[in-house]
Amino acid sequence: MISRRSFLAAPTALALPALSLPALAAKKVPVGLELFSVRDQLKQDLMGTVTAVAKMGYDGVEFFSPYYDWTPAQAKDMRKLLDDLGIKALSTHNSAKNFAPENLAKAIELNQIIGSKLVVMASAGRVEGLDGWKQVAERLSSASDKLKASGMRAGFHNHQLEFKPIDGTKPIEVLAKNTPKDVVLQLDIGTCIETGNDPIAWINANPGRIRSLHCKDWSSDPAKGYKALFGEGAAPWKKVFEAAEKTGGVESYLVEQEGSDFTPFETAQRCLANFKKLRS
Repeated sequence: MISRRSFLAAPTALALPALSLPALAAKKVPVGLELFSVRDQLKQDLMGTVTAVAKMGYDGVEFFSPYYDWTPAQAKDMRKLLDDLGIKALSTHNSAKNFAPENLAKAIELNQIIGSKLVVMASAGRVEGLDGWKQVAERLSSASDKLKASGMRAGFHNHQLEFKPIDGTKPIEVLAKNTPKDVVLQLDIGTCIETGNDPIAWINANPGRIRSLHCKDWSSDPAKGYKALFGEGAAPWKKVFEAAEKTGGVESYLVEQEGSDFTPFETAQRCLANFKKLRS
């Protein structure tokens, strides 16, 4: 039920390149936590967990699929908490069924209440062949029209699957080609790298569409894999930041950790500390 797969630079006399790495520090892009990282704690104490995340120093959060079961009253309570804490609902992760015409209205209502402007399909579910992926693109395109009317964007989150070719074509390429350019391609860095793909090349190939990034690392060391904390794996984060902000149009970074050798809260805190060091 809770699985996401089913659940600044000082002025100088010399001009710097438009978005050199030192200059990137001047551009404020919020960093949030994908709450799947603390899913067990969230299940036990929703409000307390969100409060703890805000106190760590995160600018916002991304809610995942269980939020869809909230009533409007519960969503209003959450919005008040977010406002009181001074953080934002940067986006939501949704199952594919939430994008069905009969379910999208509720997703729109709840996202409007909590202040989220990005409704992301976290997984397409079972898809057969490239034609199946074209159907996923059609659903995203249809949802995009309705979300735009409400001041929101539709998005799609990749896993390993979308970067593995089918008859020579990657599903993620099908989605990018067959959806409007305002559909966000939320890039999960770790899963992209694990499949042998270059996240920098993908960002540069899709200008303005990588408005949200999942900052999840990955290590080729079998003992670490996705247990590697942000900044301690194979991802070239400084180059990712540069590409995302120069070309991708990034509007939010989202730390995500599926597991580690630390408690979930300590993991989230360590990842944020690493993020700030690499992003300084």
